[in-house]
Amino acid sequence: MWRGLFTAGAGMVTEQKRTDVIANNLANAATTGYKHDKAIHREFEAMLIRRYYDHEDGGLVGMEPNAQTDLNTNTIDVTRFKGFDADPFYRPNIGRLGLGDYIDEIAVDYTQGPIETTGNELDLAIGGDGFFTIQSPDGIRYTRNGAFFRNAQGFIQDIRGYNLLDAEGQPVQIPRDMFNKDIIVTDDGGIYVKGTEVEQWEEDPIQTVTTGNQRNRQLIAQIQLVSFNDRLALQKQGDNLFYAVEDEEGNLAQPQASDAVIVQGALEKSNVQIVREMVELIHNHRMYEANAKAVTTQDTMLEKSVTEVGAVS
Repeated sequence: MWRGLFTAGAGMVTEQKRTDVIANNLANAATTGYKHDKAIHREFEAMLIRRYYDHEDGGLVGMEPNAQTDLNTNTIDVTRFKGFDADPFYRPNIGRLGLGDYIDEIAVDYTQGPIETTGNELDLAIGGDGFFTIQSPDGIRYTRNGAFFRNAQGFIQDIRGYNLLDAEGQPVQIPRDMFNKDIIVTDDGGIYVKGTEVEQWEEDPIQTVTTGNQRNRQLIAQIQLVSFNDRLALQKQGDNLFYAVEDEEGNLAQPQASDAVIVQGALEKSNVQIVREMVELIHNHRMYEANAKAVTTQDTMLEKSVTEVGAVS
């Protein structure tokens, strides 16, 4: 009975944590670049239940059925009770008892979110597997949130004021006298500004764009776009940021160049599906209620066994 209380209680804790994860997903359903979390549960090690006196000698397992009785080594031979003769090579058992489950991992779903056009030149969306590289006070961080702006010094930053880094690991800076409408970002992450017929700018050999002077453009910076081979290489920090973690051997995960494309004037929306999350929330609520009912029932049975069964009339 105590085991039943533990199993049902563990189920309540699991469903409560799962509900917290779903609530966080719903709260970030409108967050740009947010990646959906999923609580992965695992069952506790099951317990094998045997009858108390079966083959308590241990060393005689495998002898003839009458050996224990003949040698007078076990006066309570329940394996031969009322004509029942158990196989001496295997201990009779009742079966396995599950002990509930627990949350083993909060997994991140990195599937692509929908891309929404905004028209803002510094709004950048990633199509495919990749992350922007951000310089934060705590070190290098990675994000899918491409809502950037220029500060007074011309540095491209996110909403927290963290600088976007280029391929050389340096903050991306746009000349202060350039307007946002003159900024062109190609799908490979190259940042260009429109040129004029008088000035001789470097020609873009990679992509042809439909805005600005296509033959006279100057490359300002190359955005650092990275990806990771292992889905467990990144951990959520909060504020829509990820950081690299160490593997089992203590080596910090290293990013590699990404072949994803960048879409200028658009943002990647959250990949949270609200209807599915609401269905999961209702399901978890019912599971929590079922476990709570099991706890109440077993508590009532335990109370009766203590106060009534053992009572002397």
